[in-house]
Amino acid sequence: MQTKPSPVADPALLSTRYADVRALSVALVAPLSDADASVQSMDDASPAKWHLAHTTWFVETFILRDYVGGYQLHDARYPFLFNSYYEAEGERQARGRRGLITRPSLAEVLAYRAAVDAALLAALPALPAAALELVALGCHHEEQHQELLITDILHLFAQNPTEPAIWPAPRKVPVEMPGPIGWICHAGGIVDIGHNGEGFAFDAEGPRHQTLLTPHALADRTVTNGEWAAFIAEGGYRDPRHWLSDGWAWVKAQRITAPLYWAERDGGWTRFGLDGRRAIDPAAPVTHVSFYEADAYASWAGARLPTEAEWEAAAQAQDPESGNQLDRAGPVEPRPSTAGPAWFGDVWEWTGSAFRPYPGFRAAEGAVGEYNGKFMSGQCVLRGGSCATPRGHLRAAYRNFFYPHQRWQFTGVRLAKDL
Repeated sequence: MQTKPSPVADPALLSTRYADVRALSVALVAPLSDADASVQSMDDASPAKWHLAHTTWFVETFILRDYVGGYQLHDARYPFLFNSYYEAEGERQARGRRGLITRPSLAEVLAYRAAVDAALLAALPALPAAALELVALGCHHEEQHQELLITDILHLFAQNPTEPAIWPAPRKVPVEMPGPIGWICHAGGIVDIGHNGEGFAFDAEGPRHQTLLTPHALADRTVTNGEWAAFIAEGGYRDPRHWLSDGWAWVKAQRITAPLYWAERDGGWTRFGLDGRRAIDPAAPVTHVSFYEADAYASWAGARLPTEAEWEAAAQAQDPESGNQLDRAGPVEPRPSTAGPAWFGDVWEWTGSAFRPYPGFRAAEGAVGEYNGKFMSGQCVLRGGSCATPRGHLRAAYRNFFYPHQRWQFTGVRLAKDL
């Protein structure tokens, strides 16, 4: 699962980390009813209850079942219900039909989590190194699902005509609009990218390798809501000159006129968020835009999207735990940058790079080898994390990936240009 085995964590520290990660997931669903947690709003999203159960199935299957002698599954029906895409683990409920799993209830899923957590924590001190590595992987896997959990809840609540707030928040004090975008220049040359083998990394982040950059510049911040509103006002969604062919076909077929969750109300643009519908903050980063939209905006602005190598080369010297990221359950929203360039948090940044294997990539043996490798086709790389990414989860080498039409995640835009 990792490019190189990371040092085995101290079991006591790993136990604390596991408990903290698992507790945050439960806190995130605390405002939800059983109905809220069971409904599926689209095929790309999963019910909150399913996320809670799937991450538990992951721990139960790959650690307790495989490494703890005599362990008995909590419920023999759960592997079919809560396997995601692991072909090696057999048949499973179709992804688009997860919302039909009305039973077990949310309370029963929470009981399942509690039982597995108790078994794992009891067994952890005696687990072999390979199992401890999987516990660490399980924590990172759950953090990925915490972000999906938040964005899937947001998408679900956006379908409700009453537009309920999940985490009500006070009205925000207006922030002064940032000045024009500044540019961070890079002379080009050979750079090293990819995970360096120290600490945890997903397999797709390596091997570390050299790549050639041509002279370029990256924007010192991401595109704002105010700037995106200008793109709309100037006909950005109506002018095919700025769009890739597939993107223009998508705009016409889906009648796209603005970022996801935007709507014109009372003479201005508003957005729906986890705190309900509010007027857009012109100074905040634009979010919930697709790769197609990001690429079109860049064309309109006389720029382009950065490559993932350009982005990583610039971000390597930055602190991945800086910026606006998820620390606890509560309102989650991108915030205006007030402290100079921010490379991590707020919004995932689309790059112009396809999600393909690095030179020398090899998927791990067994079921966990299905984690990333089989998705390296037709998807685009995003970098930097978002306001819904748990703090401590990111690295400069971290590669996220989605299909070019998808935009229910907190996805935004940083511009680049050739020099």
